[in-house]
Amino acid sequence: MKAEQQLRWRLILGETDSEHLNPSMTPQQRQQDQLLEYLYGQEYRRDNRNIRGGTLDESSLTIPEWINGIHELFPKETIERLEKDALERYQIQEMVTNPELLKRAQPSLTLLKAILHTKHLMNQEVLALARAMAKRVISELLEKLARPMRHPFLGRIHRLKRSHLKIAKNFDARETIRRNLKHYDRERGRLVIETPYFHSRIRRQSDKWRLIILVDQSGSMMDSVIYSAVTASIFWGIQALDTHLVVFDTNIVDLTDHCQDPVETLMKVQMGGGTDIGHAMQYGASLVSQPTKTLLVLISDFCEGGDPRRLLSVTQDLVESGVQVLGLAALDERANPVYDQRIAQQMANIGAKVGCMTPGELANWVSEVIE
Repeated sequence: MKAEQQLRWRLILGETDSEHLNPSMTPQQRQQDQLLEYLYGQEYRRDNRNIRGGTLDESSLTIPEWINGIHELFPKETIERLEKDALERYQIQEMVTNPELLKRAQPSLTLLKAILHTKHLMNQEVLALARAMAKRVISELLEKLARPMRHPFLGRIHRLKRSHLKIAKNFDARETIRRNLKHYDRERGRLVIETPYFHSRIRRQSDKWRLIILVDQSGSMMDSVIYSAVTASIFWGIQALDTHLVVFDTNIVDLTDHCQDPVETLMKVQMGGGTDIGHAMQYGASLVSQPTKTLLVLISDFCEGGDPRRLLSVTQDLVESGVQVLGLAALDERANPVYDQRIAQQMANIGAKVGCMTPGELANWVSEVIE
């Protein structure tokens, strides 16, 4: 039997009924095998038919982790079948469909992702609890990210101008030492600071830059979608920016009206489906009024389901018009992307900046451009 056939039968039969099959598997295929075993392997475990606690024998998976895993590693049609079997046959999604279990759940980013993946299965009572849970997780993210993201927009240091405002972050250590050397105490070996010196800061120009954030809704981009919603809400409150937030798969949803509320934004996101990045970029281009005062940030894995030529053509037109185009393969704390390097390189070749960033790094980039 060929290796490909062995792998297919292993995934179909599972660990119990495939003792004589030992195909070589990639890390992704091993994860798929583990996810399928989590759901269907219990058919052969009489002692573990009730898995409502969220674990299954030696598996370290929790229910939210299983939900997130299938959405990242399987196509939409397979996800729908797995969810149907999980809900109707095994009831392992109770963590996000049972109100009592959801009340006892510990708020976390993992649970938030599972809620967003399965909110379409929830009744109104559970959905209200899920929204409250999402709000708690998002509030923690906002508290963590708001200060470092807003800091670059407080005004940049003007090193040629002094200030009488004695603010620690404006302290000019080098100038202070230089000007106070005459007060050096030789006997004690100490420098006495008689007069500290501080930098001044320049406020930004009042006219706004337009920031357009396009976010890929494909399953593997969930972390970036969450951080994009939080990031956009923080940018929304910065006076120097006119922020627009758009999510897309093969369809486009403009969430700008909900931008200030990341919870509402996320509850309107529909993860999965195909990906038409070129279509999204065309919509982004339609929002441009002053190209030389526009930043367009595309957050995607660059796995284009449409015609790549349209994506590259729109990108080139934007760059040549003066728009600052930034393609991000990841936007979260880890900034550890998986993406189509060929498409990303082609975008970089025609003038787009391409990489991966944390929200703080994105804020610094935006700040530097609008200066």
